[in-house]
Amino acid sequence: MPAPGPRRLHLNAFLMNAGHHDAAWRHPRTQPPERLTDPRYFQHLAQTAERGKLDSVFFADGLALRGKAEHNALDGFEPLTLLAALATVTERIGLIATVSTTFNEPFHTARRFASLDHISGGRAGWNIVTSATVDEARNFGHDEHLEHRLRYDRAREFVEVATKLWDSWEDDAVLLERARGIYADAAKVRPIDHRGQHFAVQGPLNVQRSPQGHPLLVQAGSSEDGKEFAARYAEAVFTAQQTLADGQAFYKDVKNRLSRYGRSEDELKILPGICPVIGATEAEARALEQELTGLQVPEYGLAQLSGMLGTDLTGLPLDGPLPALPEERDINGNKSRFTLVAELARRDGLSLRELIARLGGGRGHRVFAGTPEQIADQLEEWFTQGAADGFNVMPPYLPGGLEDFVDHVVPILQERGLFRTEYSGRTLREHYGLPRPAGRLASAVTATEGQPA
Repeated sequence: MPAPGPRRLHLNAFLMNAGHHDAAWRHPRTQPPERLTDPRYFQHLAQTAERGKLDSVFFADGLALRGKAEHNALDGFEPLTLLAALATVTERIGLIATVSTTFNEPFHTARRFASLDHISGGRAGWNIVTSATVDEARNFGHDEHLEHRLRYDRAREFVEVATKLWDSWEDDAVLLERARGIYADAAKVRPIDHRGQHFAVQGPLNVQRSPQGHPLLVQAGSSEDGKEFAARYAEAVFTAQQTLADGQAFYKDVKNRLSRYGRSEDELKILPGICPVIGATEAEARALEQELTGLQVPEYGLAQLSGMLGTDLTGLPLDGPLPALPEERDINGNKSRFTLVAELARRDGLSLRELIARLGGGRGHRVFAGTPEQIADQLEEWFTQGAADGFNVMPPYLPGGLEDFVDHVVPILQERGLFRTEYSGRTLREHYGLPRPAGRLASAVTATEGQPA
């Protein structure tokens, strides 16, 4: 790997169907919502992000219909299936998909990501989540969701098993000796024989070791369990903070945890989400933001807010304050998002209607309306002031919101020397300046063989 150059931003395009604003599908700038099951629409988005030299595109995922289908266009393709289609029309941009460790098994998850990494030539990334809703649990035969800490216990073992499976083939296992009839060296394809609290997996994987060795590991939880999990396993963190001070505190907290796992700060990139509402002038940007707010359906926003806060808000007056909320320790869903939303409402004295409007573009992620220069200023400030290594960019509507960011914000960041002008590598790990991991099973065997008898 080449010597590291100047520190530069990492920019990831977080793509969500019609866009991140919950009223995006109603806005005339948005592509017709019927295109949300057209793979060519998403291929265009991925090509746009690649044109901007972004590190990756990312698709979130849930295992239940998010809210009622009546008022929003949220759900659609299973992300790994979609990313395979995007891999065929792109060359450099990373491809990150969310897969839950609570409602999947390590073997087929490891196989799917190894397959995507081969298909894409080394561009796969896994956003590791534990799933946050009881609706997801009920789609998998459970009346209640697993307790929060138990979900993270399972996630830790899940990642350990997946890693062993990726390493169950050594890099040079495939021999392709046609004359002798030998495809692979059987001594370099080994079972993992894992027996743990949650999983029993024999292995080996039935896909040979992929170009990156392991996909880039991403984590998106910001609870105490989530931050500790990130410090141990993650190579990028998707997070949500509303203020620079909150971003700096989170950044310092997570980076300080790395040393206990023998990791350096460069081994984990922290990427807060930002929803940029872009206009040629600040007034134009704010007008667009107001247009989107005016298209919100309060009933839908109230249902979303109820889910975030673990409290049924149905029937409460929209111009009234939040009611009394449970303690964070009693929340079994997304603890960090509960805390963020509750603190936002209290800090700014927001009514339910105002809170729904504030959350419409980012569901707790920061929304900023301004000119391309003002957007670039905000990104630069967080990047240089110890709050971010880059950003999870969340266009409020698509495809125009992404096109505006690529065509008008990225060039400013490039002119300031903050972002690449060309890709220097081909794999997602190379975009992040991360080494390809050595196979752990091969290393263990080599170490054993090197010991005196």
